[in-house]
This record gives sequence, structure tokens and C-alpha cells, in this order.
Amino acid sequence: MAVLRSCVSPLQLVALASAALILLPLGYVTTLALSADPAVWYRLWTTRVPELLFNTISLAGAVALLTLLLGVSTAWLVTRFEFPGRRLWEVALVLPLAMPTYVLAYVYNYLLGFGGPAEQLWQIVAGPQARIVSPQSFWGVTLVMALDTFPFVYLLTRSALLSFNVSFEEVARTCGASPLRRLFFVTLPLLRPSIVAGLALVVLYVVSDFGAVSLLRYQTLTYAVFQQMTGRSDNQAASILSILLVVLALFFLLTERWFRQKSRFYQTTGRYRAPQRIQCGWGYSVVLTACLATVVSFAFGIPTSLLVTWSLSAEALAVLDTRFFGFVWNSALLSTLAATAGVCIGLPLAYLASRKPTWLNTGCLQAAYAGYVLPGPVAALAVLVLCLKLMPFFYGTVVVLIVAYVLHFLPAGLQSLEPSIQQITPNLEEAARTLGLPVRDIWRRVTLPLIRNGVIVAWVLIFLQTMKELPATLLLRPVGFDTLAIRVWLEASEEYYQLAAPSALLIVLVGLPALLLLLSRDWRAA
Repeated sequence: MAVLRSCVSPLQLVALASAALILLPLGYVTTLALSADPAVWYRLWTTRVPELLFNTISLAGAVALLTLLLGVSTAWLVTRFEFPGRRLWEVALVLPLAMPTYVLAYVYNYLLGFGGPAEQLWQIVAGPQARIVSPQSFWGVTLVMALDTFPFVYLLTRSALLSFNVSFEEVARTCGASPLRRLFFVTLPLLRPSIVAGLALVVLYVVSDFGAVSLLRYQTLTYAVFQQMTGRSDNQAASILSILLVVLALFFLLTERWFRQKSRFYQTTGRYRAPQRIQCGWGYSVVLTACLATVVSFAFGIPTSLLVTWSLSAEALAVLDTRFFGFVWNSALLSTLAATAGVCIGLPLAYLASRKPTWLNTGCLQAAYAGYVLPGPVAALAVLVLCLKLMPFFYGTVVVLIVAYVLHFLPAGLQSLEPSIQQITPNLEEAARTLGLPVRDIWRRVTLPLIRNGVIVAWVLIFLQTMKELPATLLLRPVGFDTLAIRVWLEASEEYYQLAAPSALLIVLVGLPALLLLLSRDWRAA
């Protein structure tokens, strides 16, 4: 024990304990699934699993294709063409990220549902018996998910296009390549790493999403895990489906890593030329503006305007009482506690992996990223079962919820903490150490002030994710403890659209300033 204490610092002990706690739920769910009766495995594989796998994979594939089209085309328009309002559309195309999928789902369930406004307009044109695509169908869910997630592809593709060396395209043009050949054989292959990274985020989001598929009644693995836990109280069956979901998410992550390794492109010429935007006349400007306005309207404008209209109705105003402000307080309290806990846990992990990148410290950091392959219902199942087995006195308290939030959203914070620490040279801390400052003062007076922006961004990211979180809150919240997300889901599932509107609108409004703050630096170089 003395040898271990001499080799491992207190900070490393904290990192080890954090990594072990993060991996424990995943390990327990795996053990629970593998110890299940073979009859349970057989029943699931012969009944539910084939359909659920097909639905989940086909939905992820269809959404990926649609987001590829929307994300790459919109990024191309705002980076290669100059027209009035271009900077406005650059920012507007990111706004759908502030709209939770379950909010978008319940809005389009009203607009495109049976007897809804869209169907009434279509029947005026095509006849009283005409029908449109139902939102509670494969294509309806695909549309909703794509409208909400295409900004992932847009952001990464836009960033790659802004740093693209157009010399490659000019060489291809001098060799006689047509515009289409230059696009498909020069530009897109060089953009492939960024596009694939964006698509990986989209696929992981779709695979783990619960809100949209539950409101639109589309059976996926995530939705099935929730049904097994709440409808049948069958934790073993839920753990088996959870393992399949984790394996599927891990497969997509490894595939994205493989594409990155296969897509290493380097600048081989000493001449770098930044892309110059093409000046558009009024005709082209109108067309480009109309295209971008259509995308932004369907993804953000129409849903937001409808939420505002509903929120101002008499039914919605009637629910703005003390109970509603209690929901706001619950959401803010949980998000604040989860974000603070996530930053406190993530800082030692990111610091040790950056300053002392040993196999132990790097392994602890990578273990923290296990939350990427733990969708909301899976994380909730793991925390719930462990709590009942090890700490039953915490069951039914907000402590269980906060643990699930940190487990699920810590990777989002680490993505900001790790780069911010890596950008600070260790020489500054070493200089402070030579001046006689103890470790605590070095952290307080040197390290933390230098990485303050990264800490703030990490805190905001976890806060926003927690505000929108739905499945873990549904499964683990104390009795009578509702949040804004819970109220949206409960009211929308009963098609009380006006009653759900104030909560949904508030979630969107809270997310907008933070989203714009996180993107402000990137837009300065546009």
C-alpha cells in the first residue's frame, strides 16, 4: 500500500475513482445481460431484435443521407458564394441545435398529422381523400431527425471549406477536369474526414435518441429499452437490448475512427490559396436566399413561431402558475448541479491526460468517454440497477439523476476541457513551481485562470444537454419531481400541444444564447 501511495498522486487517485465509477454502470449492464437466461435471449432474438435492429439501422442510414445532402449543400452555399445576408444565414443554420428533437417531433406531429394544417391544405389542392406522409412513419421520423441534426454536418463541413486550399481545384481545372469531376474527385474527397465526423455525430445522436421516436411511436432499440423498463419491469431484457445498442454505437464510433485513419490528407504544395467567394447577382441571390430560408424555416422558424403562438393562447397562459415555475426551478437546479459535478470530475481527468500522458492517465480519460456509447435509457438502466443493489437509500432522490447526467454528458465537457489544457504551455506552471508556489496555489492562480474559457464552455455544454435530457429523467426522477422536458413529453404525448408549448419554448430560448456564445469565436474568422 505504501508503494502504491508513492507511485500514485492524490489527483491520480481521484481520476482512477472517477473512471471506475463511470465504467461500473456499463460493466454491470454487460454482466446482467450475459447472465440472463438463454430463454430470454432466444425470445428477444426471435421476436423483437430483428425488427428493432432493422428499424434503428435503417433510420440512422436514412437520416445520415438526408443530413449529408442538407449539411454539405448549405455549407457550400455560405462558403463559396457572396450574397446579401450571407452572414445571417451562417448563424441561422446552426439554430436547430437549440431545438430538442422531441419538441420538433411534437410540432410536426401536429402540422403533418391526420387532419392537421398541412393535410388540410393538401386536400384543397388534391381532393378531400388525399393524404400526406404521416409523421408517425419511417419517412416522417427521418424528416424530423434530419432537420434537427443536419447542423452537425454543416458546421464541420463549413469549417473544412473555410480552410480548403483551392490550389487543388485549380490544378484539376488546368488538367481539363469539368466542375462536376472537380467536385466529386477533388473537393469532396478532401472534405471527407470532416463530413464523416459530422455524419458520425448524426448517427450516434439518432441511435441514442428517445424523445422523437417515443412521441412518433417509432420502434427503435432506445425506445424498446424504455418500454421494457417501464411497461414490463424486465431489467434483464432491457439490459440485453442495451448491450445491442452499445455495440451498435461502438461500431459506428470505430467505423468513424477507421475512416479518419484512411483519410489522412496533407498539404504537399507550398502555395496556399484561400477560397474566394463568388459574387452573386440579384437573381442568384434570390435563389440562394430562398433555398437557405426554406431549410431554416422548416428546421427552426416554423416550429418556433408555432410555439410562440401556442404559448400566447389562453390554455397555455393558464398553466403559467407556481407549478410551472417549479418545473423551471427543477430543470435549472438539476442542470446546474450536473454541469458543476461534470466539470469537477472532468478537470482532473483532462489535466492528467494532457500533462502526464501515461497509459494509466490516458486510460482513465478514455474510460470517461464511455458515455458516448451509453444512450440515455441505457445510462438510466445502469444507474438504477446499481443504485438498487448498492445504495438503495439514494433511490428516488435527485442524486441518482445527477449521477446519470454526469455519466452520459461528461464527454461533452471533456471535449472542451482537454483542448483548453493542451493549449496552455506547461512552462508557466513550472515557472510558478520554481517560485515556490504550492500545487493548490498554482491551480488557483495560474492554471484555472488560463483555462477559464474552456471550463465555462464545458459547463455550458453539460448544462444545455441536461436541460434537454428526457429518458433518464423519466426513469429516475423522484415522485412528483417534473422538469420542463418531462412536461413537454407528458403533454405532447397526450396531444395537448398548447399546454406543452411554454415549456418547449423556454427550453429553446435558454439554449439560444449559450449556443451563440459557443459559436461566437468561430464566426469572427468568417
